[in-house]
Amino acid sequence: MRRHPVFNENKLKLGTFCTNGRGTTHSLAPEANGLTWPLAVEVAREVDRAGYEAIVPFARWKGYVRGKPGHVSGDVLDPFTWAAAIAQATRQAGIFVTSHAPTIHPIVAAKQTATIDIISNGRLAINVVGGWNRPELEMFGAPLREHDQRYDYLAEWLHILKRLWNSADEFDHHGAFFDVAGGFSNPKPVQRPHPPIMNAGHSDRGMHFACEHADLCFIGLRGADPESIRGEIEKYKGAARDRFGRDVQVWAHTYVVQRDTQQEAEDYVRYYAVDCQDHESIDGLIGLSVPEVQNMPREAWEAMRNRYAAGYGGFPLVGTAEQIFRTLGMLSDAGLDGVLLTWIDFVDGAKRFNRDVLPLLEQAGLRKPFAGAS
Repeated sequence: MRRHPVFNENKLKLGTFCTNGRGTTHSLAPEANGLTWPLAVEVAREVDRAGYEAIVPFARWKGYVRGKPGHVSGDVLDPFTWAAAIAQATRQAGIFVTSHAPTIHPIVAAKQTATIDIISNGRLAINVVGGWNRPELEMFGAPLREHDQRYDYLAEWLHILKRLWNSADEFDHHGAFFDVAGGFSNPKPVQRPHPPIMNAGHSDRGMHFACEHADLCFIGLRGADPESIRGEIEKYKGAARDRFGRDVQVWAHTYVVQRDTQQEAEDYVRYYAVDCQDHESIDGLIGLSVPEVQNMPREAWEAMRNRYAAGYGGFPLVGTAEQIFRTLGMLSDAGLDGVLLTWIDFVDGAKRFNRDVLPLLEQAGLRKPFAGAS
C-alpha cells in the first residue's frame, strides 16, 4: 500500500476535490465551475503534472432543493466511472472514488475498486461515506439509520470489502446488516493489503470510526487560531495512536481565492459568495443538514452560510500567493498532512496556485520539486 502517492515524503500533500461536479461553491457567478468532462480532464492533468497526490471526487445522487429534482446541485458524475476515466488521463496522482456505502453492495464495490486500481496501476484510494442526505438514501430504499448505527453499518460494509480484496477462498458472512454466502471477488487490487481508505467523521463516533479504519482522516477545521487547529488535528492522531495503535494522516478541505492583493481577494469572495450567492441551494443544504448532522445546530449553519457558499465550509485560503503559502505553512506546522484544494474556477485557480504558491512550498521544504511522472 505504501506505493500510493499519499504515502510519499512530502510533508504537505495536495489534492483537488469535487471536479466530477460543479465544485464546492454555491454561486450564480458566470465563471463558476461547470460540469463538463473536458474541464475535469484539464484540471486533473494540470495537477497531475504538478505532482499532486490526490484527485478526489464526491458522490451525490440528488440535489439539495426539494421539489426541484433538476437543480444543478444534483449534477454530479458517478465517482467510480469518473475515476476510471481520470486514471487514464493522468500518470502519477492518486485517484480516489467516493462511495456512499448504503447505495452500493460491497461485492460490487470490491470489483469496481479493484478494476480501477488495475487501470491506474495502483493509484486508487477509496473515500468511504456512511451517508447523511435522507432523500438520497430513501430513493435507494435505504432509510437513513440512527447516527451511530450508520457507522456500525459502514464498519461491516468495510469489513466485507477488505475480505473480498484479500481472500483467496470463498467465505460466508452473516452480520447485522449483510448476509454473504460464498463471498469472493477477483481480480484483486494491485495494492496490498488494500488501497488507502479515507473517511470524514466529525462527531465523536465518526472520529473514532475514522481513527480505527481509515488511513486518511478528512476533517473540517472550525477555527482559525493555530493552537485550536493543532488541537483539532491532534484529537484525531492521538485517538488513533492511543486507542487503536495506529498512525493516521489528517487532511482538510480548503477553498482558494488567490489575487495580487489581500483586498482584491476578499472583494472577490464577497462578489461570488455573497452578492452572487445561490440562496436556494444554500437554503436546501441547511434544511437537509440540520436534522442529520450532529454538533451543528441551525445557528451554526447560518453563521457559516457565506463560508458554505464560498466553498462548502472549507478552510479559507484567501489572499496573495505569499499569504496563502504562509497559511498553508501554519496548517502544516499544526500537524495537517494534506489539503484538498477547490476554486470557483478550477482551471484558472489551479494554474495560479501552481505558478505562484507551489514554488514557495518547495522552497520552504514542505514539498519536493516534482520532476514529472516516470
